[in-house]
Amino acid sequence: MATLLRKIGLIRLHDRDTEDPKHHQGSLKGTKGNTKNTKQHCQTTNETNNILSTPEIKAKKLDQHNSKDKPSVKDKQQGKDANEKQQMGGGGGGGIGVGKSATSASIPPLAPHRQHCTQVRTRRLMKELQEIRRLGDNFITVELVDDNLFDWNVKLHQVDKDSALWQDMKETNTEFILLNVSFPDNFPFSPPFMRVLTPRLENGYVLDGGAICMELLTPRGWSSAYTVEAVMRQFAASLVKGQGRICRKAGKSKKAFSRKEAEATFKSLVKTHEKYGWVSPPVSDG
Repeated sequence: MATLLRKIGLIRLHDRDTEDPKHHQGSLKGTKGNTKNTKQHCQTTNETNNILSTPEIKAKKLDQHNSKDKPSVKDKQQGKDANEKQQMGGGGGGGIGVGKSATSASIPPLAPHRQHCTQVRTRRLMKELQEIRRLGDNFITVELVDDNLFDWNVKLHQVDKDSALWQDMKETNTEFILLNVSFPDNFPFSPPFMRVLTPRLENGYVLDGGAICMELLTPRGWSSAYTVEAVMRQFAASLVKGQGRICRKAGKSKKAFSRKEAEATFKSLVKTHEKYGWVSPPVSDG
């Protein structure tokens, strides 16, 4: 029995040894190849996982994920502009917000209003210029400075013939007293600025620079009903009542009046008289 089992075992060993070694090797090779490919795939997968698990890639992926949720710089700017417009416009819907009101408060006067004021001033001065030229007594004559309707040189030819000033004019061969009259944008609702050019006068309410101390030439004393002719007649009366004279002092008589000095003097005297009252002749004396 033992001999039989031994023979059977030998036969099985012989069969194993008589198998095609190439076939056996091929099987082993295929198995080894599959094992190798499997190992390579696993290794690749592990390497990929290792690469993706590095801190740099993790941070990059995290940023990409967060960037999907965060608004871009452009979106932020658009949102900021929308908020500002909403604050200024009162949230749309036609309402006026605080920002819009503040902007409206800084808007300059409308052009049609300025144009209307210019038209009123032009019509008024054209009318007055025509009336002065129709005067037959040769009391005053007017010349436009550089053809500017709003800047006049007015020649006062006559004052009271019984006055010392009239005598001075005769003795010095002074045919007229020359004044400059400039009209502001809102004339006749504001007074013109008037000053003496020549000759150099003393007293008569004529001050430094040729400024004229008359209440009716100030906003407080002015009326839009006053004409240039009426103002010049009042000035002629003030010269006589204030004992105005032509300056004959050597050196001083040839010193010209200055507009800048006249403006500064007039501004100062207006402040003084508003505080202490006016002493120049009232309009009724003219």
